[in-house]
Amino acid sequence: SDMITPYLNAKQGWRMPHYLHDDLRPILGQTHGVVVFHEQVIEMIALFTGCTLAEADEARRALGDVEGMAETKLWFFPRAMGRGYSQRLVEEIWKVLEAFASFGFCKAHAAAFALPTYQSAWLKTHHPAPFMAGVLTHDPGMYPKRLILDDARHLGIAILGLDVNTSEQTYVVEKMGGRAYGIRLALSEVKGISEAEVMRITAARGSLTAAGPTDPFQTLTDFWHRARVSRPVVERLVLAGGFDAVYGIDSALHGLEAQGVQGVQRRGKVTRRDLLLQVADLDRHSRAVDRAGKGRSRGLAGARTGSVSAARAGEAAARNSSDALVRDSARQVEVRDSARQVEVRGVWAQAARQSRATPAPAPVTSVQLALDLGDAPVDGEASGLPEMNASERVRAELEVLGLDVSSHIVDFYAGFLDELGVTRSVDLLRRRSKSELLVAGVKVATQTPPIRSGRRVVFLTLDDGTGPVDATFFEDAQGPYAATVFHSWLLLVRGELRRTGHKGVSLRATGCWELPALHDLWQQAAPGEGAAAVRSFMAEIPDGFGFTEEAVHGAAESRATRPVLAKPPESDSGSPGSTGSAGGMGRRRVLVHSSGFRMSPYADIRPAGEDPKQAARNAPRKLWHSSPGSSGG
Repeated sequence: SDMITPYLNAKQGWRMPHYLHDDLRPILGQTHGVVVFHEQVIEMIALFTGCTLAEADEARRALGDVEGMAETKLWFFPRAMGRGYSQRLVEEIWKVLEAFASFGFCKAHAAAFALPTYQSAWLKTHHPAPFMAGVLTHDPGMYPKRLILDDARHLGIAILGLDVNTSEQTYVVEKMGGRAYGIRLALSEVKGISEAEVMRITAARGSLTAAGPTDPFQTLTDFWHRARVSRPVVERLVLAGGFDAVYGIDSALHGLEAQGVQGVQRRGKVTRRDLLLQVADLDRHSRAVDRAGKGRSRGLAGARTGSVSAARAGEAAARNSSDALVRDSARQVEVRDSARQVEVRGVWAQAARQSRATPAPAPVTSVQLALDLGDAPVDGEASGLPEMNASERVRAELEVLGLDVSSHIVDFYAGFLDELGVTRSVDLLRRRSKSELLVAGVKVATQTPPIRSGRRVVFLTLDDGTGPVDATFFEDAQGPYAATVFHSWLLLVRGELRRTGHKGVSLRATGCWELPALHDLWQQAAPGEGAAAVRSFMAEIPDGFGFTEEAVHGAAESRATRPVLAKPPESDSGSPGSTGSAGGMGRRRVLVHSSGFRMSPYADIRPAGEDPKQAARNAPRKLWHSSPGSSGG
């Protein structure tokens, strides 16, 4: 039921509100004649049947399932007509109630959504940088942060990389000069970093002022000794660019390479690879110093333990001394101890004995300073190793931060996508409805909400750097492509464009492939033939997913009571046949094991084994949202 469009048209004054009966004006006046809230349904049922609001609410609840709706209809019609309403009006009212079963909100629920929506819209319009920094910090959960970063870029907000001297625990806004603002990445985004380590970093460098921290880290060695962060975290900070500003590592080289221009690295310049080597040296040196310190501590502790043993030996010698005065003195000490022991009995005696037990010697730390032998790692020494290229940097950012900060990952496929004729998100509004086209991007979300028919629908959202793209995989198109949709992260999707309203666009997907695999095929083809080779590959139907009954009839017939078709027959209306005629599987095949077990077509299992090249194509970490029940984790 389309209740949104009539409401908006009446709300904007583009049409007059329409009421099926004047008795409905007090109930539907606030929503311009359109049923929107649960409370309105309850009042309508009470009005037409004469029941109480409690009974009307029970009837509203029953509209949620088929059996309950049928029973409610049998109850509603005679009671409404008995109150003087015509049969035609009652039928029209019932159609409205029946349509409401698939749409509607509790008024309090709607208000709880509306208030933060208005507040967020105002903040995003008037204070975009602080608003986006707050959203990134508090992580709304539905969309990954890398998509929110893209949204910030589209708003003209600069994304500032990780910096050990300026990044805080949360995302912060920095003034860029003039009226421009940027958002600085948070230290808490670094993979594996603890809250204690973040606090040590920020405490060691001092408070941040307009000119920077009061006691900034000068070198990697300085950071190592003052921040006392674990080696894996320091390595990730280096990989993510946290020390680029400290050593003046030129990030412009990355931007040039992303545009296809090869930069020239200056000799004698420190690179991230050099800093990684230095981290290893610092770790080895620190471990060696710690081992030496522990050895000295053990020596001092042993000396103290020896003195205690010597005292006990002296007491024993006094008791057995040949000197009578010494023996008498030792006996007097023993008598006093015995007298004290007699004073306490039972549990108190045991507690007293425990309290008088000789305590374990406390560890004694060394007071000797380590001798500087000149073997400490040299800071900032260039080894001649090349700087990380653009793709390596983005890969490191995705691994460490879960964000492609310096460049969008799709930018590396720009040449291939242009030659293949892929439509970008920003250009979809210029394409005609029902036209077939290709889109590509990073997977943002997969959702598989429950559908009343029982058939599965997969909603896929991609991000290509210019905006999100929504694609819908109905059951008849999922067969060869569901595993790719759920288990891959860089995708190219073929589909038919669907226009809804002035700016609503989505795709009815008919195919999906891994973008890196197609890119490899394009690169390996002869010059000028890459696009043709890719299109030829995309035109092929994977084994076991034919379009005819014979494609899977033989496999299904041996184990099933009736054949399962690879493609459902078309009904008279042109729509796919019923779920019963196709086993509810559309073009999907049935996996029949030798034991007779027939695997669900929704298992979406990858083929056995994996191409070694696939490891390089996998996402460094999960970068997308998947609704409960979606495959692919």
